[in-house]
Amino acid sequence: MSLFVGSIDIMEIQTSGRPIDTLLEKVLCMNILSSDYFKELYRLKTYHEVIDEIYNQVDHVEPWMTGNCRGPSTAFCLLYKFFTMKLTVKQMHGLLKHSDSPYIRAIGFLYLRYVADPKTLWTWYEPYIKDDEEFSPGSNGRMTTMGVYVRDLLLGQILSLDFHYGVRVERRSHLCHQFV
Repeated sequence: MSLFVGSIDIMEIQTSGRPIDTLLEKVLCMNILSSDYFKELYRLKTYHEVIDEIYNQVDHVEPWMTGNCRGPSTAFCLLYKFFTMKLTVKQMHGLLKHSDSPYIRAIGFLYLRYVADPKTLWTWYEPYIKDDEEFSPGSNGRMTTMGVYVRDLLLGQILSLDFHYGVRVERRSHLCHQFV
């Protein structure tokens, strides 16, 4: 729910209303909550501290670590940390426009994909559909643009593609279909 206190800057993002423990696949959620890394994130108290952690630690936005250790990725632990913080509109704009790391931006888009009211997604995503910043969202090193990544998150919703790197994503309504 939005909280209006006189300024859009302190309004919370309009959400789907789902509890945070139901936003991600149950196995991923349980692994995040029990991971040592996520427990270390309790020390981070501010939005800016979490952004600094993303900048220093995230090199892909897949849900799981790569290699033999199949725990939750740092990106998804930090995404869940943001879930617990209930980001404001101003903070979200800060993530989506951040110039220091594409992973900061990608986590912002993921936050919206999982948390935001489906009716608001196009409003958030539309300015970035043609964004040409290049990055590698996966651990395989394959490059894409932020615009293609955003489009794929949005189309995944519209076409009911329920997986983001092997993790179930809640099906959303077709409300954004008219804009694509």
